[in-house]
Amino acid sequence: MNTDIIQPEHDRSHAARRSMIDCQLRTSGVNDERVLGRMLSVRREDHVPVSARGTAYIDRAIALESGGKLAAPLFYGLLLEEAQPKSDDSVLVVDAGSGYLPALVKAMVASVDVISPDEAASKSRKRKNYSLILVDGAIEYVPDSLVKRMADGGRIVTGLAANGVTRLATGRQSANGAALLPLAEIGIPRLTSFDKPESWSF
Repeated sequence: MNTDIIQPEHDRSHAARRSMIDCQLRTSGVNDERVLGRMLSVRREDHVPVSARGTAYIDRAIALESGGKLAAPLFYGLLLEEAQPKSDDSVLVVDAGSGYLPALVKAMVASVDVISPDEAASKSRKRKNYSLILVDGAIEYVPDSLVKRMADGGRIVTGLAANGVTRLATGRQSANGAALLPLAEIGIPRLTSFDKPESWSF
């Protein structure tokens, strides 16, 4: 008699998320129970190509069919812990193509709107402002088009790319724009829509 038990897909997925939390997030200092609760609830495998579902919980970025990448789990844990989303926050997510970050944050805040990196980097006449902007990737700078979407005193949490190194970074809206404060160094997929324009020197 075969006594092997085939574990249901749902149970395997939940076990993978639990392992992600215990082995990747908690060991790297992500301990906010609200953040961990969301990351336990949202299935990463629903946000990657079918061919990558078996490796959805590895600790590195996963290529998406759109050309973007889903960052490693630790990036999202650190980003949300730094952002501290509030129940009355209006949030704008610059999504790299997976929909994972919007799915994580939507149950934590009042509202979530999603735009692509190209939309975020381009000029917009839209007047809606947000108390929190989350960027799913590393950018070289915060363009005026994104600063103008921030409410007075609004926060932004993003990846920051500089000299080949990517870090988590945070900033606030001010009269001079939104200067970013670099935090922990961590591998984050770069969003080329936010590359600084090349300048000539003579």
